[in-house]
Amino acid sequence: MRKVLVIGIGAGNPDHMTVQAISGLNRANVLFIPDKGAKKNDLAELRRQICDRFVTNPKSRRVEFDVPVRAEPTSSYRSTVDDWHEAIAAIYEGLISDELSDGGCGAFLIWGDPSLYDSALRILERVHLRGNVAFELEVIPGITAVQSLAASHKMALNRIGDPILITTGRRLTEEGMPDNAGTAIVMLDGKCAFNTLDDKDLVIHWGAYLGTPDEIIIAGRLGDVGAEIERTREEARHGKGWIMDTYLLRKPGEPRNS
Repeated sequence: MRKVLVIGIGAGNPDHMTVQAISGLNRANVLFIPDKGAKKNDLAELRRQICDRFVTNPKSRRVEFDVPVRAEPTSSYRSTVDDWHEAIAAIYEGLISDELSDGGCGAFLIWGDPSLYDSALRILERVHLRGNVAFELEVIPGITAVQSLAASHKMALNRIGDPILITTGRRLTEEGMPDNAGTAIVMLDGKCAFNTLDDKDLVIHWGAYLGTPDEIIIAGRLGDVGAEIERTREEARHGKGWIMDTYLLRKPGEPRNS
């Protein structure tokens, strides 16, 4: 039976690698390195650096593969993502079938943690359901961008007695700041959805390229720093050709039920 490891490699700093993750890398015969094109070569290069630094298995080899570009969302965002995942599933199936022999072990290196706003596990489930190649799956957790954001801002994510909601930029635009949580962590926001909110007294803690030498963090009252974050984000994205960022929004004052 083939073995597939899905390894969380942290939010961008090679020092985020856990002992379990390093062990997983060295158990694998094949390390799968995604290539998202020239503009995002930094992401592939980080994976290469991690392998150079931590892999000591002399039988290990690397296989790089191209990741298809997701189409621009249509009226059905879910349908667009579904088509994209189906295309990637076909690639994953080929990699597992062609690059792993029976009893072999391969590893996908996942930015952050495989369980938080990453689709590798859902895509591998598609491969499993196709039934063309059998494999055993193992998931190794990693440090998330959310944890790295909190560490960089030197803050706790939670307040006593106050719930936290993890959401997306799309949902924040449609629904606003949630009523049932004093803190919202926003992922996958490419359009600075925080600027659509009416409550400018919210406190925002934003970070990009977290854990890397290029890290940028900004915090303050939304009405004071929202425009600065948007400007800084666009300048950074234009300069590097890509950006990975996240942020936390918090209602001011102590929670009512503390």
